[in-house]
Amino acid sequence: MNVIAYLIPISLILGGIGLAGFVFTVRSRQYDDPEGDAQRILSDEYDDHPKA
Repeated sequence: MNVIAYLIPISLILGGIGLAGFVFTVRSRQYDDPEGDAQRILSDEYDDHPKA
């Protein structure tokens, strides 16, 4: 039972870190154009030598 006293705060901290990471990605607009990415994958036009 003493282990639960350690596991619950650890799980809450890890969940908070995950939530903070998700909020960061949403605010930095990383999910704005999912359809554009899907269309680029299916396109025959691609660059053999992309810019670095």
